Amino acid sequence: MEQECVETTYVPFTEEEFGEQGEQVEELAEENKSLIWCIVKQVRPGMDLSKVVLPTFILEPRSFLDKLSDSYYHADLLSKAVQEDDAFTRMKLVVQWYLSSFYKKPKGLKKPYNPILGERFRCFWQHPSGSRTFYIAEQVSHHPPVSAFYVTNREDGFSITCSILAKSKFYGNSTSAVLEGAATMTLLPRGECYTATTPYAHCKGILMGTLSMELGGKINIECENTGYRTELEFKLKPFLGGADATNVVVGKIKMGKETLATISGHWDKECRIKDSKTGEESLLFRADAEMRSKRLTRHLVPLASQEPFESQLLWQQVSDAIAREDQVAATEEKTKLEEHQRAKAKERASTESTHTPDLFELDSYGQWMYKYADLRPWDPRNDVRQYECQFKVLTQTRHKSVPIVHGTDGIHPLRSSLEKLSRNQRQSHVMAGGSTAAKAKNKSLVLAPRDTNSDSSQSPQGVVKRSSSSAIKQLTLAVDQVNRVLEVHSRQLNEISQRLERMQYAPPHSHTSVHSHHMLGGGVSQSTVVKSVIYALVGLVVSLILRWLFK
Repeated sequence: MEQECVETTYVPFTEEEFGEQGEQVEELAEENKSLIWCIVKQVRPGMDLSKVVLPTFILEPRSFLDKLSDSYYHADLLSKAVQEDDAFTRMKLVVQWYLSSFYKKPKGLKKPYNPILGERFRCFWQHPSGSRTFYIAEQVSHHPPVSAFYVTNREDGFSITCSILAKSKFYGNSTSAVLEGAATMTLLPRGECYTATTPYAHCKGILMGTLSMELGGKINIECENTGYRTELEFKLKPFLGGADATNVVVGKIKMGKETLATISGHWDKECRIKDSKTGEESLLFRADAEMRSKRLTRHLVPLASQEPFESQLLWQQVSDAIAREDQVAATEEKTKLEEHQRAKAKERASTESTHTPDLFELDSYGQWMYKYADLRPWDPRNDVRQYECQFKVLTQTRHKSVPIVHGTDGIHPLRSSLEKLSRNQRQSHVMAGGSTAAKAKNKSLVLAPRDTNSDSSQSPQGVVKRSSSSAIKQLTLAVDQVNRVLEVHSRQLNEISQRLERMQYAPPHSHTSVHSHHMLGGGVSQSTVVKSVIYALVGLVVSLILRWLFK
């Protein structure tokens, strides 16, 4: 069995803190209220709070990179979604997993540490089946603050990649933390890609009233391959609302414009789903003791084995001081980290250099991608297990396999194959002495093959071939459509030319109105003639270009 490097040692971590269900509130001590007023004096409504230094008493003793991993304690629901043959049921399982990401709340109102540039975090969850879901995260930018992470479980058939830009706004008595970015989840054996956004966190009662936090906003979970789309809305508590109006979430699962099912409930308690056709209602999600008992065990690297820029070791002194309730020591240790980060930034500015992330890279579409991503379906004949070594998630195999293309080409096989095909065609045309056509950029987050019945034993080369042929067919249909439009414009041009001929041989009129000077024979305006000629020429040029590309 081949193994590239020594596997990282992990230990199980079972200590978890859960806040109470319902409204998340914080009672501030009198000495802490004065600190809040000091912060309020530094800001103004509408200001971005990313550069404001927050006091340590409102900090949750862990990094934001660690906080983002809370979404994967129920990753076994994604394993079930991969095995499900019905696309609608797969979407329901994805929604069930998505809602399970929010019910774990800290006690009181707490905010995680802002990660240091270059900070990293890693962990994995052990599944009952024996597979493992790995999580690798890195802070790739500080201004603006961008966190990138990659989740993979090839054995169970899913992976997730995401980069999040954290923003916060101050509104006087309230503030909102917005997480911009969409997570892209791939079901590897099926070739399906799902994209999902994140609600914002709204904190109110900063100046007067009870300090509380809740989730708000509309999010979408979409699968372009199957056409299913889920729309969820996290509702803020109204001014006169009671306990039942706290943490409410409603939504719909749709196919096109048709609503297939409706979702309602509370994201920290229970949500139910109702079939629109049959009227049957069933339980979708319930955050009770039974569900908590099904949380997967997370494994972490021991502190003694962590590298200097790993989250737990980096923030250890601050976390220890917060645990001792020593706010002075916590502030001093936090200031040391921030001053070190500022010194590094000045050093880079003096040498006119930039920070280069170690684990993630920007692709040609502006998305942060994990450099060592592997999106091949699991091959039980050759693949043995996944393991992590030096922040690289690798696969141990029985035999020497085909070299794996890591990074952006592996994440977007269809996109890379189309780019290579277009590039080869342009190069051959240049060698022949022709001119190159401008290539249109596709700005969508995900391009994936629409073959939802692919087998896990199929090779990635086969997926690329099917994807390329499918794309060529779609472009061929586009060429046919352009030809049909061109024929319509050609007929219009013929009619216009006939009318012009009739005008040429028609006897002149002695009395014409001012309006008739701007009209041609048959009541056709000159602007219509000019537009039709332009449309016809544009259609002709586009048709010739597409025919040249695919001849």
